[in-house]
Amino acid sequence: MSVSPKFSAASKAFHATLKQRVGSYFETSGRPSTGTARLHRKALILSLSFVAGYLGLLLATPGLVWAALGCVGLGLVTAAIGFNVMHDGAHGSFSKRSGLNRAAALTLDFFGGSSFFWNVKHNIIHHAYTNIDGVDDDIDIRPWMRLSPNQSHYRWHRFQHRYFAVLYAQLWLGWVFFLDFQKYFNRCIGDTPVKRIPAVEHALFWGGKLSYLLVFLVLPVWLVGIVPALVGFLLYNWTVGFVLSLVFQLAHTVEVAEFPMPDEANRMDSEWAIHQLLTTANFATRSRLVGALVGGLNFQIEHHLFPKISHVHYPELSKIVRQTCREFGLPYNEYPTLFQAIRSHVRFLRETGRNVPVLG
Repeated sequence: MSVSPKFSAASKAFHATLKQRVGSYFETSGRPSTGTARLHRKALILSLSFVAGYLGLLLATPGLVWAALGCVGLGLVTAAIGFNVMHDGAHGSFSKRSGLNRAAALTLDFFGGSSFFWNVKHNIIHHAYTNIDGVDDDIDIRPWMRLSPNQSHYRWHRFQHRYFAVLYAQLWLGWVFFLDFQKYFNRCIGDTPVKRIPAVEHALFWGGKLSYLLVFLVLPVWLVGIVPALVGFLLYNWTVGFVLSLVFQLAHTVEVAEFPMPDEANRMDSEWAIHQLLTTANFATRSRLVGALVGGLNFQIEHHLFPKISHVHYPELSKIVRQTCREFGLPYNEYPTLFQAIRSHVRFLRETGRNVPVLG
């Protein structure tokens, strides 16, 4: 789809009311909409944990079992940095200071990704056109998986609810070594063209790839040997890939999520804010532990409606959003626990793989 679809402008009362109430909340509370000192302390703790874990693996030469667990743990810390630090930074909500937001976003480049392409893929495309097949690149894993009832069906999709974990584990390696380069050289994300890449972004792109290879492959091979380094490299990247994939998929590829498509005039039935409600789901919002680990991404509805507000405010904003949805008779999709959300995702994959209509 070369031209992005247009959302309905028939009624925006819900979105206008919601923005007014959220604005009043921040005005009354006197709190900034960006990250707080608590978030910045957590970012520091996560960063120091990564450095300590990384140096421990390379310099302390732990035994085989402890080294394997250490690589998995390092992968979990990396994913937590992505959720808590990079994600808010990329949305400009980590701090009031643009420099700190930029630094937080650049953690993605350090870990081998590209903050420039993430901004286009996630902030611009995914947040605007959530779950619209042909536009939202987040639901495009073709031909390996079918993540929308609007996508082509292949025989092997009948088993995707059984092999999805293996593919999810490959996400980070595929992201670093293939997907970013595909976007870089093709200058497009899916069918959406990417505007001119500034010179500094070219430097950051290649610098990030080189730093990733140096930190996660070259130095480990030099210090611990080629076989242990490669095994650790795979364990680390598999952990990062699986956790990132699963958390992001739980928000949009579950049974209650819808996959609307534009009509022949390339127009959507709903206004943008209602579209976000229809295509998004929360999970485990009462679990402080889950919220702390995934950087508030269990409050995906609030995040999609207010992406420029830091995730530390989502628990309070959810009360406002839930009440407003109730008043307007709109859905507020939510799974009470992480396990229920995962189970719904697996059921969604099974039903979508069978090529039958998906309820919701």
